[in-house]
Amino acid sequence: MILPEEGQLLRIFIGESDRHGGLPLYEWIVREARRRGLAGATVLRGIAGFGAGSRIHTANILRMSLDLPIIVEIIDKPELIEAFLPVVDGVVKEGLVTTEKAHIKLYRSLKSEQV
Repeated sequence: MILPEEGQLLRIFIGESDRHGGLPLYEWIVREARRRGLAGATVLRGIAGFGAGSRIHTANILRMSLDLPIIVEIIDKPELIEAFLPVVDGVVKEGLVTTEKAHIKLYRSLKSEQV
């Protein structure tokens, strides 16, 4: 797959305990993005954060949270990200979703070089 230099970054902020379709929500989103042919996704687990509810979630050993912040990042062509937004809107019940321009400098796989 070749990506244009001007892409779009979709960033989804959710909680670790959020679920959909019997899976952790972050895993469901990654699987759905792959199923729909998006270029790639990365899940990041935060060690602390808070959102619209202002409740602090932390990995502090004295206050182990079972709902740490999760960020799912997906970069692809703007039109594919825009087409994926309604899917995200339908499954994110609590969280934040942002998009921004992404300047793609490199996107390659050893697998594609061996073909």
